[in-house]
Amino acid sequence: MKLKVCGQKHNIQEVAQLQPDYLGFIFWEPSTRYFDEEIPKIPDSVKKIGVFVDAPLEEVLRQIETHNLDGAQLHGQESAEFCKALRHSELVSESHDRNRKQVQFDIIKVFSIKDTFNFSELKPYEGTCDYFLFDTKGKLPGGNGYTFDWSILKDYPSNKPFFLSGGIGLGSLDKLKDFLNSPASKYCHAIDVNSRFESKPGLKNIEQLKEFQRLLTDNRQSNTDNQE
Repeated sequence: MKLKVCGQKHNIQEVAQLQPDYLGFIFWEPSTRYFDEEIPKIPDSVKKIGVFVDAPLEEVLRQIETHNLDGAQLHGQESAEFCKALRHSELVSESHDRNRKQVQFDIIKVFSIKDTFNFSELKPYEGTCDYFLFDTKGKLPGGNGYTFDWSILKDYPSNKPFFLSGGIGLGSLDKLKDFLNSPASKYCHAIDVNSRFESKPGLKNIEQLKEFQRLLTDNRQSNTDNQE
């Protein structure tokens, strides 16, 4: 099970030293975790994901090029047509002649869930996105700090891998363990954490993240042993 730590702002390199699979940087100005600096050097094994909310295509591409992002997480009302346009976009290379080039990056489309979810909403995005992400519907596009009913995902009709997000913290571990041991988690690719591991917006609690990583690893090992 992979781990994404979103909302990077203050202690990025400390978090990166933990070797999560993904770091998320929020490029939405109203967010208290809005990122408008230069991303420091981090291990190549850690993928950098830009989080956008209904940003123009040109802005998404600019940030991907500026920060050499490995993926774009679309957290607004972006259409399947927008995702298709992003998939087939080209970036201006850094070469002197300013040639345009196709650059590979992941597209993660976010869907927010409260009490129910109409899974037919996913169908138009199947061919244009690499991953889905399920988050809790709230006042903000993300980082609301509480979870939705994960059992809704037992009806997940797709085989596209997804990220699980929304208020996940150390207090969620028993619930998370049950979910990861259930059929609903078959296509769960990664766990996405944010606000529950912060001292303040954008400042991550390193010791809590270490503990969470350890428990995730222990659960994964336990599942492997049970299968053998």
